[in-house]
Amino acid sequence: MNLHAAQSFMQSRAIDAWLIHDFRSSNPILGAIIPDGLSHLTRRVDLLIPAEGEPTLITSHIDSTYFQRITHRVVKYLTWTEYHDSLRQAIGKSKRIAMEYSPMGELPVMGIVDAGTIEHIRSLGVEVVSSADLVQANIAGWSKSAAATFERSAREVVQVKDDAFAFIRDSLAAGRPVTEYMTLQRIHEGFRRLGLETPDGPIVAANGHAGDPHFDLTRETSVEIKRGDWVLIDLWARRPGNENPFCDICWVGCCGTPTQRQRDVFETVKRAQRAAIEFAQTRSKSGKPAQGWEVDDAAMVVLRSSPFAAGIRHRTGHSLSGGTKVHGLGVNIDNTETHDTRELLSGVGFTVEPGLYFSDFGVRLEADVFVDPELGPRAMTPLQEEIIPLA
Repeated sequence: MNLHAAQSFMQSRAIDAWLIHDFRSSNPILGAIIPDGLSHLTRRVDLLIPAEGEPTLITSHIDSTYFQRITHRVVKYLTWTEYHDSLRQAIGKSKRIAMEYSPMGELPVMGIVDAGTIEHIRSLGVEVVSSADLVQANIAGWSKSAAATFERSAREVVQVKDDAFAFIRDSLAAGRPVTEYMTLQRIHEGFRRLGLETPDGPIVAANGHAGDPHFDLTRETSVEIKRGDWVLIDLWARRPGNENPFCDICWVGCCGTPTQRQRDVFETVKRAQRAAIEFAQTRSKSGKPAQGWEVDDAAMVVLRSSPFAAGIRHRTGHSLSGGTKVHGLGVNIDNTETHDTRELLSGVGFTVEPGLYFSDFGVRLEADVFVDPELGPRAMTPLQEEIIPLA
């Protein structure tokens, strides 16, 4: 995190300080700022970053060994009264403090700090506001090196996706059995060959399995893929390193001639995806970045006005940022599950993945978008134009 940039952002938003509270490694934001050795914290830790001046870290004596590399002011406590006194002194005259908190729980991804701690800070005469935009501006943004690495990861993930669909096509053409699980293994082999890492997945889903957005593919749930089947593949991976966001894409294909309904659903989802991306780009050119909920609405108006609205099962997209999770800490493209008012700030990334799901098949088209500091929102992965022929 760039301290000067964080403090400048706070000053622009009339925030006196940012208080990052953690108990037993509960707050991933602290781990993003101080990444080394924080998996075994056992006591309360607070990092207070003022809008002006030096940050203060408050930690128990027993956990203090994890912070030996910290160059900022470190205050150690033993008793709970010492902890409260240290926190009060660090806050000082600050009256408006940002914390990982979501008013009315509207943005659950930022509802990290427990209610009791929020109550305690308020009892000190402090107004607590959400740190959602602070997190996005200072934690979720991609560095230049991360953006460059992502471009390489994207090319390689797309290569693995193409190979997986070719594996299905070639197996069917040769009369060899091919299953969802065999294709999953093929994808993992591709990731290993290219030096990519993934925490789980992918999803390889035929027919009705594709109608489940989070189909849990195992050896036991796997089915054989046959001629005429519909296939959805959702895969995600990155080059190693927690600075690097995951590339996360989803494409669909058909092992025969798609039905008219399959074609119509595909075209509807494709139009929704394009509408979301184009809306984000248009707003960026106007000088007023779109908010996550607005981009979701741009896609949803296409889906909801179609004959297939009953097949909507999720929002339009999620954040892509560094860290251990595929879903990042920045803006989500969401006015469906939550009302995400965070802006598409320069340097953030996210997926655009509208979908429609039914008992016999499903369509999700997922591309990754990065808000380039100079070019604005741009797709970093190809957009699927046609259903992939697999037979």
